Amino acid sequence: MSWIYLILAICLEVAGTTNMKLSQGFTKIVPSILLFVFYACSFSLMTIVLKKIDVSVAYTIWSGLGTALIVGIGIIWFKESVTLMKMISIIFIIIGVIGLKLSSGAQ
Repeated sequence: MSWIYLILAICLEVAGTTNMKLSQGFTKIVPSILLFVFYACSFSLMTIVLKKIDVSVAYTIWSGLGTALIVGIGIIWFKESVTLMKMISIIFIIIGVIGLKLSSGAQ
């Protein structure tokens, strides 16, 4: 169940970061409120996750996959530039996340 909570925490963190962009520097009220709600929920789930999964593994997966997803959202939704270096970097992040998951054993 901890891995499901970790996935949900990642999705909520990505939603919070997306709303950070949509808030336009806290000038849009709904995205400004939502960014705090999503981050609070994400951190709450992460606290539960850390009861069963090592912090080194959970936090790296949370931040790494969150970063990769935000890059995708930035490119697709916010029309940010796509560069070869950006794509190679995301591939390395994903490889690192897979490596950490494999090294963590059955939890």
